[in-house]
Amino acid sequence: MAMEAEAAPLGEAIGAFRSESPPWARALPCRLDVAPATASRPEVVLAVNGIDPRTGVDCIGSTAAALTTQTVLTAYPGDEIDLVLSVGTAGGWSRLGADIGDVYMAWDRFVSHDRRIDIPGFDAFARGDLPAADLRHHAAALGCRTGIVTTGDSLDESPDDQERIRASGAEVKEMEAAAVAWVAHLHGVPVGAVKAITDLVDSPVSTSEQFTANLAAAAQSLRETTLALLDRLGADS
Repeated sequence: MAMEAEAAPLGEAIGAFRSESPPWARALPCRLDVAPATASRPEVVLAVNGIDPRTGVDCIGSTAAALTTQTVLTAYPGDEIDLVLSVGTAGGWSRLGADIGDVYMAWDRFVSHDRRIDIPGFDAFARGDLPAADLRHHAAALGCRTGIVTTGDSLDESPDDQERIRASGAEVKEMEAAAVAWVAHLHGVPVGAVKAITDLVDSPVSTSEQFTANLAAAAQSLRETTLALLDRLGADS
């Protein structure tokens, strides 16, 4: 998870406690909390991007997400991690039927919309097209929507972004998931995403205003949905 405000309700609900970072990671802002397995739920490592020491704000975006993912998958190597979930807030589009408060699970892939490298081969690398874990039956059971998740490092949507997003068929726009997916796939670990809609990209109201107004409610939606998903994953194991 990228933001403390997103992670705190979930961490409290699962009883996560601070895990000491390995020595090589102690200079990094990311934080690893651990919640032990219960009768209905698998053990959870809650990895949060942390606070930027220079500016004092949450480390949002793809660079921090990649760093956090590498940290957790190195601290818990081998077959200890069965699934990585990118959990957080996102934007949607009213033209695609999204509403504030909707929760999506990623399917069938993660893409990037602001990495423009128009050279054969590099264009595919920039786009990503990384497969998402098939959580569709869980999404249906929990009343979640599904859609392609697209990642960029800007909160708003430029005209170039809009063109590329429409071409990809993405329904969820956020700032971390494709980076998480890239690192996790390097480790051979499947990746899913749970994203709560805080803003409608095609609304006349600014993205920043919508995000600020809806963040707290979205964090609670993420908490409820992720808890229910963890219980279902525990039942499957």
